[in-house]
Amino acid sequence: MSAEATTPSGTARGRRGAGRDVLRQLGRAAVLRSALRGRLPDAIEHVAQVHRRHHPRADLDTLRRAYVLAEAAHRGQFRKSGEPYITHPLAVTLILAELGAETTTLTASLLHDTVEDTEVTLEQVRADFGDEVGHLVDGVTKLEKVDYGAAAEPETFRKMLVATGSDVRVMSIKLADRLHNMRTLGVMRPEKQARIARVTRDVLIPLAERLGVQTLKTELEDLVFAVLHPEEHAGAQELMRRHVLRPDPLAEVAEAVREVLRDAQIPAEVLIRPRHVLSVHRTRLKRGELGPYDYGRLLILVTEDADCYAVLGELHTCFTPVVSEFKDFIAVPKFNLYQSLHTAFTAGAGQVAEVLVRTHAMHRVAEAGVVALGDPHRACEGEPGGEDGVRADPTRPGWLSRLLDWQRQAPDTDTFWTALRDELARDGEITVYGEESGDRPLQLPAGATCVDAAYARHGQRAHAGIGARVNGRLAALRTVLRDGDTVHLLLAPDGGSGPSPEWLEHATTAGARIAIRRWLEDTRPAEGEPGPGPGAPALPASGAAPPAARRGRQERADEQAAVVAGAPDAPVRLAGCCTPVPPDGVQGFTVRGGVTVHREDCPSAVRMRGAGRHPLAVSWRSGSVGCRVTLHAEALGRPELLADLTEALAAHGAAVLSAEVEPPREQRVRHTYTLRLPDSAGLPRLMRAMRRVPGVYDVTRAARLQP
Repeated sequence: MSAEATTPSGTARGRRGAGRDVLRQLGRAAVLRSALRGRLPDAIEHVAQVHRRHHPRADLDTLRRAYVLAEAAHRGQFRKSGEPYITHPLAVTLILAELGAETTTLTASLLHDTVEDTEVTLEQVRADFGDEVGHLVDGVTKLEKVDYGAAAEPETFRKMLVATGSDVRVMSIKLADRLHNMRTLGVMRPEKQARIARVTRDVLIPLAERLGVQTLKTELEDLVFAVLHPEEHAGAQELMRRHVLRPDPLAEVAEAVREVLRDAQIPAEVLIRPRHVLSVHRTRLKRGELGPYDYGRLLILVTEDADCYAVLGELHTCFTPVVSEFKDFIAVPKFNLYQSLHTAFTAGAGQVAEVLVRTHAMHRVAEAGVVALGDPHRACEGEPGGEDGVRADPTRPGWLSRLLDWQRQAPDTDTFWTALRDELARDGEITVYGEESGDRPLQLPAGATCVDAAYARHGQRAHAGIGARVNGRLAALRTVLRDGDTVHLLLAPDGGSGPSPEWLEHATTAGARIAIRRWLEDTRPAEGEPGPGPGAPALPASGAAPPAARRGRQERADEQAAVVAGAPDAPVRLAGCCTPVPPDGVQGFTVRGGVTVHREDCPSAVRMRGAGRHPLAVSWRSGSVGCRVTLHAEALGRPELLADLTEALAAHGAAVLSAEVEPPREQRVRHTYTLRLPDSAGLPRLMRAMRRVPGVYDVTRAARLQP
């Protein structure tokens, strides 16, 4: 955008002070000039005509004033192609006008480069065009204040995300700006073309998809395809060129469909919708040699929602449908507002014709997405109100709220960049609900688990999660959720538990993964972390303690239970893999921040000894000391088994820190409990009591090999 603006003096910001006042006076004089009063400058006439097609009663005077100011501000600046710079904001505004953007967006589009590249100030824009236009111009300007170098891209897109969250029209302008820049990318060096194309592919195209702006998305895809894969692009174009030289076989099918709908007295418009270049390439990869109907699809536009299903019924009655191709995105819209019926039928020598059925209103949203919805912050007549009478923003879907939430937690730009690309790669969403009437619905990516729902609803409190109820039934945190599920997180009563490394395997959302990683790094030393090998220095001297942030309640309890020979004050942590308790035979191994104590027969201890790690002598402190232990209960599945086991635990004073129930296999089920006992001497009695529970045939201590 601004990187392509040049002036004869070599900089767009070379004039300050008096120069700024002169340009402001020139801009105002141009606006008030009587020769332009009452008519539009020729350069913006076409934009106005397109705008009036979508908004017949639009006030064009605001566009006229914005163009005059932008033209005066950019006068003397040129793009790298040699064109006057004003052609760029004009082209961006025309793209948005063709999508049906309202006047405020077009005004901000005309001015979107003035604050960054000229002497026009944001205060002047607000004074002349209002706070709303000023807010949009400011949002787009902030996106341009960071260079597009490789190291700067993550921070640039973080700013973009925040700006989009404040008003999605900012992103609409940005996407149109990128589209025009991609159209004129040929003036740049090949390596810069490739870099811009990759960023467009990885972030901007997925954002366009999620905002539903399909018109921009498909053209951006073709332009990126041409830059990054020129040979494949040329091959697909050649196939399309050969196809258009012959009569389109879909024309005959379209006429047959029109006749069927006329006989059924269903008013409809039947069109042939050609595939774009990348779509043709993907279809060829999927199907091999392309058939005569593979270069396009039929698009049927009707007036009412009910007509969509009436059309579907006629098609499936009069033609042979391909049932596997049917999808109803009207009853269940996509996460990007898209609604349409998809189907296919065989026609002509067994060839399959694909069909899209939608209303004209659905078509506008399918093509322009959030741009077609206008101002998301202004209530419209007949629209339902939200809280405090403010209409709920339909352009602020769940995925955008999630991105805004976790981007604040991302500790560094690399984590943010990776998580952003992972999030944008997901192509489906589900909605889950809470058990309480005040719980708001959660929108999560398809494949999300109870772990993701826990962090989305409870934030940091989810660290204390020990299980969940899904649709009223107890479920493990790793359970994958389905659309419409009801989820309730079960929290440890004392908040003493915390996430284990295994939670990362079950978390799919960036917000959950970032929170879990931060907790594991700041609170719990990595289990089995490589430490000093043979001949390493001795433990720290007495009194050398780890940072306070790493000295949680569990670590303090562990230090009260065990002591390292020769270093009685060394920080001690009892290993979670084998949960040793007195009088187990134990050994210690040096890790970051202190010593981890394992049972002698623990697979982790065996592995470390085999790797040459020298074990340290560890003994239990005298006196009655509480302990933590993990137990596995193997049982035959039956109703109320969990309740009976929980009752046995409570009767022996065991506090449940975490619990997990594995799915039954051949009527057998495994329960895993991490418990806090007031006295390790009571562990044998507790295990015997658990074995006496009907259906339980074995109870064992945990001793699993750490990954």
